[in-house]
Amino acid sequence: MSYLIKDTSREERKKIAKNAFGISIASNEMPSNEVIKLVKQYIDGNMELEDVQKKVIEKYRKR
Repeated sequence: MSYLIKDTSREERKKIAKNAFGISIASNEMPSNEVIKLVKQYIDGNMELEDVQKKVIEKYRKR
């Protein structure tokens, strides 16, 4: 399955994000507001998921 914006609808991207947040929450990691905003950019079709992932990884490496 492709997660690219061009290959998914907004609803599909929303479902992908919901599943990812569910996994995160199940491991006792609540996503920060910054991460939620980044994922919303993916859902809205403004940023590819790969770019969101890179930004999130950068954020946690700086900790």
